[in-house]
Amino acid sequence: MTSSDSSSSKDAPRRGVPLKAASRITGLVASVMDLHVRIALKEADREKRRLIGGVVLLMAGLSALLMAWLAADVALLFWLHQNWGWSWIHSALGLMAVNLLLSAVFLRIGGLMTKGPYLPETLAGLTKTTRALVGR
Repeated sequence: MTSSDSSSSKDAPRRGVPLKAASRITGLVASVMDLHVRIALKEADREKRRLIGGVVLLMAGLSALLMAWLAADVALLFWLHQNWGWSWIHSALGLMAVNLLLSAVFLRIGGLMTKGPYLPETLAGLTKTTRALVGR
């Protein structure tokens, strides 16, 4: 046995240690990512059910609101024409201006309400894991 043979036999076990460590780290990262995926899928399913139920109720409420709004518009149109003496076209234009103003306010508020974080638990978990892995 030469000196080069004895040094190569010493290197063989050393090369295996970093590979085992890398394999363990890869397994750990894969396991953590699988956990996050499962959490995200659960959360997405829960939010999907909540959103579908909410949309159905919103549509029912909006259709009832639309019918009431139309009835109120017709009543206001007649009232403006009879009590204020406005012509039909002026009454309709005044009513349209009020409706446009209210629509703009509702759309602005609705747009602000739909902003925001989605899947907050998943984002928080990913942030914690990333910080733990990176060391920050």
